Amino acid sequence: MRIDANIGGQIDGSDGGDFASLVRQVSTAAQCGFHGVWSTEVGRDPFLPPLIAAEHDTDLTVGTAVAVAFARSPMTTASSAHDLQSFSRGRFVLGLGTQVKAHIERRYSMPWSQPAARMTEYIAALHAIWDSWETGERLDFQGDFYSHTLMTPMFTPSRHEWGRPPVMLAAVGPRMTEVAASWADGLFVHGFTTERYLRDVTLPLIEKTLADNGRERRGFVVAYPGMVATGSTEEQLATAVAAVRHQLAFYGATPAYRPVLDEHGWGDLHDELHRLSVAHRWQDMDALIDDEVLGAFAVVGEPEEAAAEVRRRFSDVIDRFTLYTPYPLDAEARARTVAALVA
Repeated sequence: MRIDANIGGQIDGSDGGDFASLVRQVSTAAQCGFHGVWSTEVGRDPFLPPLIAAEHDTDLTVGTAVAVAFARSPMTTASSAHDLQSFSRGRFVLGLGTQVKAHIERRYSMPWSQPAARMTEYIAALHAIWDSWETGERLDFQGDFYSHTLMTPMFTPSRHEWGRPPVMLAAVGPRMTEVAASWADGLFVHGFTTERYLRDVTLPLIEKTLADNGRERRGFVVAYPGMVATGSTEEQLATAVAAVRHQLAFYGATPAYRPVLDEHGWGDLHDELHRLSVAHRWQDMDALIDDEVLGAFAVVGEPEEAAAEVRRRFSDVIDRFTLYTPYPLDAEARARTVAALVA
């Protein structure tokens, strides 16, 4: 199990919003012993931090986890990924997600329809574009959602020795999980996932879909950003627990994530969280995340204790584990946690 970190966020207390802090985050990740770093599309463009990471470290896997596919043409995504694969000398992973209808239509002003079918075609379009660049053959991709039939020499990027990057998909529901296991190189499990849901629902579906498509589990990467509440002192641990409760309350109010709660018989919790969210009573929601729910969704404890629990829960089923800490993690606690995880 490889251990990863997010950059461009709160890995070291900075927000990664300038070159100096981003470089510092990459250096911190390398020094702590992380195997890879991911950039997500929340407060900034997801393709820029991996570029900085590739420049300032030569060993870390770098990637997007995730970029919003439907906010971009497959051509622009293919170009960015091609360049990052070259700049990183083959260490880039293109992680894609769909986002939800309201954001695609109202924030990005892009079309939304049939997300599973559209994502399947999106991946096919990426590969058709990369094939054209690698082989020099005429680009002729015509689908129901995307059409790419023009590629002149002036706009064709130079070939490089690293090949196309792997494509991974973020998935919550069964249809997108099936798309990932049918067409992608791996899957990002959502952070709002429990060990039980992962083992009883997600992984069996992945394995069945891979088998149905004649693919092996060995070549398919399952990555999980698992929430961890830890700290070097009781005060830090209490702060971490409060932040994780808040994050879980936010996710639990989202209708798309209700199946995870239903798996545990906690569907009523979603109803109440959603009701409070509609009323913008955000702080009242946190109190509904009791210790049982907290313990199911997150690992809680001192650094070495938390690391041991992460390994117990996931080391036999997850290929990459991202330390998901929705709070500024103390440097000492971070170093101790990662040291115990990679030992």
